[in-house]
Amino acid sequence: DVLGEKELSAKGVSYCAVCDGALFRKKIVSVVGGGDRALEEALYLSKITEKVYLVHRRDKFRAAKIIQDRVLSDNKVEIIYNSIVTEIQGKTKVEQLVLKNVSNQSVTNIKCDAVFIAVGLIPNTKFLKNLVSFDESGFVVTSENLSTNISGIFAAGDCRKNILKQVITACSEGAIAVN
Repeated sequence: DVLGEKELSAKGVSYCAVCDGALFRKKIVSVVGGGDRALEEALYLSKITEKVYLVHRRDKFRAAKIIQDRVLSDNKVEIIYNSIVTEIQGKTKVEQLVLKNVSNQSVTNIKCDAVFIAVGLIPNTKFLKNLVSFDESGFVVTSENLSTNISGIFAAGDCRKNILKQVITACSEGAIAVN
């Protein structure tokens, strides 16, 4: 919810490197986040882009050590620690990010063609409160056939505890659930 995010959504603001990364082949991109997903997105993008800025609000990552080691050894990834995005700027597409250093309050701009936001998801599952089982992050827990702990209630897509948060996954899960 930073200034420019909604206006430039699908114009360089993305939430999925696998989905949109190819659109920015040989361009300069940014990834925002410090967990497994953010670092994996940065690694994926480093294979197809000219450069990846990885912006993280803390001074160390939360991602698994093996993923951190891969990112730290990738010469196409430049890490910007202790910083948050305060604005995404551009007239008709993403042109630059405005960053604020949380340690010293300095403000810098970085030019880029896209920003991939990977700071975590908050599932829209509150309407199911006290009905089905959730994990610690609020995602619905299901069995392999997508059934919940309540007979007759199934869950599919981004509200469910799963690894991939993509439309094609949600569609396939919906097909499995109705089977």
